Amino acid sequence: MSDTRRRVKVYTLNEDRQWDDRGTGHVSSTYVERLKGMSLLVRAESDGSLLLESKINPNTAYQKQQDTLIVWSEAENYDLALSFQEKAGCDEIWEKICQVQGKDPSVEVTQDLIDESEEERFEEMPETSHLIDLPTCELNKLEEIADLVTSVLSSPIRREKLALALENEGYIKKLLQLFQVCENLENTEGLHHLYEIIRGILFLNKATLFEVMFSDECIMDVVGCLEYDPALAQPKRHREFLTKTAKFKEVIPITDSELRQKIHQTYRVQYIQDIILPTPSVFEENFLSTLTSFIFFNKVEIVSMLQEDEKFLSEVFAQLTDEATDDDKRRELVNFFKEFCAFSQTLQPQNRDAFFKTLAKLGILPALEIVMGMDDLQVRSAATDIFSYLVEFSPSMVREFVMQEAQQSDDDILLINVVIEQMICDTDPELGGAVQLMGLLRTLIDPENMLATANKTEKSEFLNFFYNHCMHVLTAPLLANTSEDKCEKDAVVGSNKSNAICPDNYQTAQLLALILELLTFCVEHHTYHIKNYIMNKDLLRRVLVLMNSKHTFLALCALRFMRRIIGLKDEFYNRYITKGNLFEPVINALLDNGTRYNLLNSAVIELFEFIRVEDIKSLTAHIVENFYKALESIEYVQTFKGLKTKYEQEKDRQNQKLNSVPSILRSNRFRRDARALEEDEEMWFNEDEEEEGEAVVPPIEKSKQEDDFPDSYEKFMETKKAKESEDKENLPKRTSAGGFKFTFSHSASAANGANSTNNKSVAAQTSPASSNGSSSKNTNLTTAVTAAKGNLVGLVDYPDDEEEEEEEETSPRKRPRLGS
Repeated sequence: MSDTRRRVKVYTLNEDRQWDDRGTGHVSSTYVERLKGMSLLVRAESDGSLLLESKINPNTAYQKQQDTLIVWSEAENYDLALSFQEKAGCDEIWEKICQVQGKDPSVEVTQDLIDESEEERFEEMPETSHLIDLPTCELNKLEEIADLVTSVLSSPIRREKLALALENEGYIKKLLQLFQVCENLENTEGLHHLYEIIRGILFLNKATLFEVMFSDECIMDVVGCLEYDPALAQPKRHREFLTKTAKFKEVIPITDSELRQKIHQTYRVQYIQDIILPTPSVFEENFLSTLTSFIFFNKVEIVSMLQEDEKFLSEVFAQLTDEATDDDKRRELVNFFKEFCAFSQTLQPQNRDAFFKTLAKLGILPALEIVMGMDDLQVRSAATDIFSYLVEFSPSMVREFVMQEAQQSDDDILLINVVIEQMICDTDPELGGAVQLMGLLRTLIDPENMLATANKTEKSEFLNFFYNHCMHVLTAPLLANTSEDKCEKDAVVGSNKSNAICPDNYQTAQLLALILELLTFCVEHHTYHIKNYIMNKDLLRRVLVLMNSKHTFLALCALRFMRRIIGLKDEFYNRYITKGNLFEPVINALLDNGTRYNLLNSAVIELFEFIRVEDIKSLTAHIVENFYKALESIEYVQTFKGLKTKYEQEKDRQNQKLNSVPSILRSNRFRRDARALEEDEEMWFNEDEEEEGEAVVPPIEKSKQEDDFPDSYEKFMETKKAKESEDKENLPKRTSAGGFKFTFSHSASAANGANSTNNKSVAAQTSPASSNGSSSKNTNLTTAVTAAKGNLVGLVDYPDDEEEEEEEETSPRKRPRLGS
C-alpha cells in the first residue's frame, strides 16, 4: 500500500454549506490525456475506485490551510477540499499545484481572492462557516445595505454567505416593511436604494430566498421595490398592471386553491423576469438561472395538477365542442389549451407522453377539427398552434386518427382536409399561417417518421388514404389556376405568351408556390403514389403552365418540380415527358428570357446539363430531335452542343449494333439508369386504377397483338391530315433571341389521353409496342409532337420513321419492364 504521506480525505461542500466526507484514499498528480493537463487523482483505499479527478486549472485559486488542508472551488457552486494525514504529503501536492500555476510554493493562496476572510470557512472543517454581519434594517442604513449587497455579487463564496444571513434573520420581510415606510414618506432616495437591494438579492440566485420573495404576502412589495429604478425619471406602474390590467380568466372555475396560487405566482414571477428586470449582460446571465428554474418547476407542477384533474379537463372539452358555447367563451377555451400545451413543453419526455395521451383520450383531435373550421381568425390561429404541438409530439397519433375518421366521414370534413383548406384560404398577405400548416402537412406525409413495422403498414396505408382522400383538395387551386378552358380563352385573345393564364395575384402565386413545394417533396419521397397521380392528372403539364408567371419565384417552383422528376431518372416519367412534349414550355421560357443572365436562365440550363451529364438517352434524343434548331444559337454554354454530341454518339453506336438487336434486348447490363422498382411499385402499376380518369401512360399489361399497330397508325395519320389546316397557325415564331418559340395550344389535348377519343384509341392500341420493348417513337412523334407541330420541317423527319423505330429497338431504355 502507498505510504501514509499521500493518504487524504476528500470533502465536498453541500447545498446546506456543510462539508460531506466523500471517502479516504491516496492522492497523486499525473498528466491526464482526456483532460489535457496535470490533474489531481484520488483513488479509494478500499477498492481502488476513483474518488476524485480534477485538472489543476492555471486560474483556479487554491488555498493551503493549517498545513494539512488544500481547498478550492471547482465550479461556481462546487467546493472541494483535501485533508492530508501528514504535512509532508500536503507540501508535496502543494508544490505540484504551484508548479502548474507558476507560483512560489511558500504562498498560502495561489491566486488573489476578493475575500480575504474566506479561510475562516475551514478553521473547523465539518462546521458551517461564519456568516456576513448584516447592518440593522433601518432607513439610515439602506445605503450601507445596498453597497454590501452589490459588493458580494462578484464572489460566489460571499454570495452564499450573504444568502444564508438574509435567510436566517428573516431580513427580506424587514426590508419590505421599510419599503412601505419609504413609499408612505415618499423617500425617493431610500426607494432607489431598495431597488438596488432587491435586484441584488434576486441576483444571489438562491431558491430559498425566492420562496420568501415570491410568496403571496411579499411578491407585490418586491414588484413595488423594482418600480423605483434610479435610471428612470418616473417609476413604472407594474403593480397597477398586475392587479388591474392583467385579468385572470378561469375558463372553467379552478377549485383547488393551491393550483390557483401557483398559477398567479408563476404569472407574476414570469412578469418580473421578462418585463421588470433588465436583460442580463453577458456577465450576469448566470445570475438568474435559479429564477428560470423556479418558473420551470412551477409550470411542471401546474400541468401535472391540471392533468390529474380529469373532471376539469373533461368539462373543458365538453364546452369546447358544444355548439351552444358562445364565440368568446370558445376563444378563451382554445387559448387556455394553447397555453396548456406550451406549458407541457417543460415536462420530461415520459411525462409529456402521458400528457398528450391524456389529451388524445379526451378527444383533442375531433375538438380541433371543429374549431379549425371556424370563422374566428384568433381561434383558428390558436387551434393551429395546438395542432402543431400534437404533430410534433406524435405524427403517428394524428395519422391514425384521420385514417379511422375516413371510415365514417365525408372527405370534406376530414381533419387533414380541414388543415389543407385553412392553408388555401389563409387571408394573411404573407401567408404566415399557410407556411406553418404546410410544414405540419409535410411532417404528416413524411415517410421518414412513419413507424417502420415489418410489413410497412403505416406508410402504405396512410399514403393510400392521403392520395385517395386528400390529394385532390391540395392540388385543387393548382388545377383551377391552370385549367384548359383558360388556356383556350387566352389563345383566342392571341396573347404573345403561349398561355398567359398564370395568376398575377401575388398571394395566389405564393400559395401555388407552397403547394408546389409540397408536391416536390412528394416526388422525392413517395415514389409510385405520386407517379400514378401525376400521370393520371397530367399534373406536370398543368404545373408547367406556371412557367409563364410574371412571378419568377413561381416559375422557378414549377421548374424545380420538373427537375426533381427528371432527377429520379425514372423511365416511366421520361416516357411521360417525351410523349407529352413537356419540354416545350421550359424551352419557351428560356427563349422568352432572352439574353438575360438570371436565376431562371441558370436553372433551365442546369436542367439540361443534368440530362447531359447523367446521359439520360431517351430525353437527350427527344430534346435534340425536336428542339435543337431553337437551341443551337445558345453558345455561351456548351450544354446543348454536348447533348447533340451525346445523341450522335448514341446514334452511331445503335447503327453499329443493328444486327444484334435480340441479344441486346435480353441483356441485363443496360439497366444501369433504370430505377429498380420495389415489389409494391410493380403491383401498383399492375393494378388497373382508372378512378381518376384515363391514364396518360396507358396500363401496360393491356397488350394487343403488335399487328394492330399499323391500323391505328393509319387512322391517326388521317386525323392528323384533317388537323393540318389548324396547325398552320402554330408555326414556330422567332423570338428576340433568334431561336424558335413553340406554341402550346394543341399539345395539351394531344398528349392527354383523357381529352380526345382519337388519341385515347391510339394510346390504347399502341401499348403493345411499349410492352414488347420495341419502338414507341411513332407514338411519341404522332401523339405528342406531330399534332402540335405538323409543319415544323426539320424537327420531325417523318420519312425516316422506320429507321428511328429500329434505333429505338436497340435503346436500353425501352426494355420490357412490367408486362412480363
